[in-house]
Amino acid sequence: MKISSRFTIAIHTLLCILLFEDKKITSNFLAGSVNVNPVIIRNILLQLQKASIITVKRGTGGIKMNKKAKDITLFEIFEAVESLDGKLFSFHKKPNSKCPVGNNITKILLPKLDEIQKSMEKELKKTTLKDIFNDLQNNL
Repeated sequence: MKISSRFTIAIHTLLCILLFEDKKITSNFLAGSVNVNPVIIRNILLQLQKASIITVKRGTGGIKMNKKAKDITLFEIFEAVESLDGKLFSFHKKPNSKCPVGNNITKILLPKLDEIQKSMEKELKKTTLKDIFNDLQNNL
């Protein structure tokens, strides 16, 4: 299991928007910073806009934050760009019910994985975009 790079690309993108707030930010500019195709950036921008984190002006360009960085948690960003359908972990489709492991794997492992996911979500909710931005500024 691996979380896609959309999450870290979204954070990178939002940090650029914050750092270069006085400039006209475009998907091409962001793509240059992230070093990915601008289409990837545009898709992430659409997801962030759908989550009401940013507003994107079409045509003339420009991206604005809808909230202060201190009010945006990493969990909110994660939810905006990752499509996990509520579950971080998934199970193989049809384990062999005639096998003692296959017959029991989901019911014994699922509660533990749910707790792990809750812990991860709790940690993501503790950290804001402002926290990450402060770390960035300390490293400039």
